[in-house]
Amino acid sequence: MVIKGKATSLDIAHMAGVSQPTVSRALRGSPMVNAETRQRILDIARQLNYKVDKNASSLRCQQSGTLALLFFEDPTNDDSLINPFFHSMLGSITRACALKGLDLLVSFQQLSSDWHADFEDSNKADGIILLGYGDYHESVERLQRLVEQGTHFVRWGAALPGQPGVSIGSDNFQGGFDISTHLLEQGRQRIAFLGHASSHYPEFEERYRGHVEALAARGLKADASLQHDAITTEDSGHAACIALLDSGKDFDAICAASDLIAIGALRALRERGLRVPQDIAVTGFDDIPLAASVSPPLTTVQQDTKQAGQLLVDKLLSLIAGEPVEGITIPVKLVVRESSLGV
Repeated sequence: MVIKGKATSLDIAHMAGVSQPTVSRALRGSPMVNAETRQRILDIARQLNYKVDKNASSLRCQQSGTLALLFFEDPTNDDSLINPFFHSMLGSITRACALKGLDLLVSFQQLSSDWHADFEDSNKADGIILLGYGDYHESVERLQRLVEQGTHFVRWGAALPGQPGVSIGSDNFQGGFDISTHLLEQGRQRIAFLGHASSHYPEFEERYRGHVEALAARGLKADASLQHDAITTEDSGHAACIALLDSGKDFDAICAASDLIAIGALRALRERGLRVPQDIAVTGFDDIPLAASVSPPLTTVQQDTKQAGQLLVDKLLSLIAGEPVEGITIPVKLVVRESSLGV
C-alpha cells in the first residue's frame, strides 16, 4: 500500500485489517486490544512513521457533550419501528438533555454491532441510553460485553438482581398486582393473561407474577391454560386472544401485559361478537396515548415516563462522572377507564 502524504490512523487500520477505533485504543495502550493485535498496529505505525497528534488525542479524551439514545427496532403499524410507549420517553429524555446543555444522538441498536466502539470510543457520545431489547436472553450477552468494555450505559427495563449494568424501570410486579386486584373487585373471577410470562421478557414476567399474587390474595389460583404468550404488538395481542377464544376455556376478563396487546385483543373480541366490558373486561399496561381513545377507553397501568427520562439521563451522567450508581424501580399508577368497569 502506497501512502500519499502524512499517514493517518485510517491507513493503519486498513493495513492492520481492523477498525479505526481499534487503532486508537491500541495506540493509547487500552487493555481492550489483545497483545498480538496491538503489536501489529504498533509495528505498522512505526513503519509508516506515524506520529500521534497530541492535540487531537487530548481532544478525544475530553467529553463530547453528547449522549446516545439507542432504540430497539420493534414491529409497528407505522414506519417508525419504535414502540409507542417510548415516544413520550423520547420527549422527556430530550428535555432532560437540553436542560443540561447536552446534545442527544438518536439511533437504532440493530444498526451497530459494537455500541462501545461506534459511540463512546469514537467520541461520538459520552454514554449510552438503551430503550427496548426484545428477547432478554438474546441481549444479555451484549449488555455484559458493555460492562466488560467499561462503557457508560443505562437501560430502561426491569431492575432485577444479577443483571449487567444499571437498569431503571417501573414496578411491574405492583402494576400487575394492582390491575388484577381491580378486575377482581369488579367481580371478575376467570382472568386470562396475554403476554410472555418467562425470563425472556422480564417486565412481562414481573407483571404476571403480580397477577398471580393478586389472585392468591383472594384465595384463587392462576389457571396456566389462561396464559397465552404475546409480544408488544397489536397483531400479537390479536393472535393471542384468538388462541384463547379458540381454546374453549371459560374466562370473563383479559389482563394484557401491554396496551398494544390489549388493543389487539379488543379487535379479536369485537370480531367474535363479544362486548367489552359487558361480556369480557380488558386491561392493558403502559398508558400509551392510544389507550384513552380506543373504544371503549382502556383501563391500564401508567408508567411515569417523565421521571423515567430524567432518571435515565441523571444516572448516566453520574456514571460518566465516575460515581457509583444503582438501579431504580419507579412507582406506577392504576388508571381506570370504561373497558374494565363492572356492569
